[in-house]
Parts: sequence; C-alpha cells; structure tokens
Amino acid sequence: MFSHIMVGANDIEASKAFYDATMAVLEAKPGMIDPKGRVVYMHDGALFMVTKPIDGAPACSANGGTIGFTMASPEQADAWHAAGIAAGGTACEDPPGVRESPFGKLYLAYLRDPAGNKLCGMHRIG
Repeated sequence: MFSHIMVGANDIEASKAFYDATMAVLEAKPGMIDPKGRVVYMHDGALFMVTKPIDGAPACSANGGTIGFTMASPEQADAWHAAGIAAGGTACEDPPGVRESPFGKLYLAYLRDPAGNKLCGMHRIG
C-alpha cells in the first residue's frame, strides 16, 4: 500500500544517527544523504526518508500519528528499542511488551525519535 514514508527533522545529523542505529537492528544499511540533504533508507522494497521541511518552518511530530516497523521477534523489538534509546530516542507509551488487541496478541515497543516522531516496533504473536 505504501511506497515511502517521510518524516521531518530539525537536526538531520541527530536523526540520521538515531535511524542508522534502529535500522541496523532491522538489517537495513545506513541512510544515504541525497542531493537535497534528505536521509534515505531503502529496505525490502520500501523507502523511509528524513528531511528538513521544504517550507522552511520547523519540523514537528504528528499528534496522534505513529509509524510502525515490522519486527521479526520480540527480541528484535527489544534490540530496536534499546538501539533507539542509545542513539538519542526516548521511550514513550508503556514499556515494550505483549498487548492484547482486536488483531490478536502483539509485542509492541514505542519510541520517539530525536524530532519527536512516534515510532512502534511491532511483532505479531502467533
């Protein structure tokens, strides 16, 4: 359904360090800086990009928005979460763990990146 996701950031270097660390856990290569100064990650046919806003206004996170990343296991979700904290992210929501949902059991780990964007590492159980 999606071709790419792009998030805004005010400090591209801090965001690149954060995403390089979290994407490495997913076995993605470090981000490339394109000619427009955007950080681009290519993995499993998808693009994830980080950019300063084109309109020149400060970047801000989406209130109520969450970007979810598929995790292969609860252990990978924990490693992703730990890598994000170590690289300047902050924990949010409940600690990583199993949640019951209408879609079945999920293992969820939530972070905010250095720009405040809310992220979720999700593994479907069973």
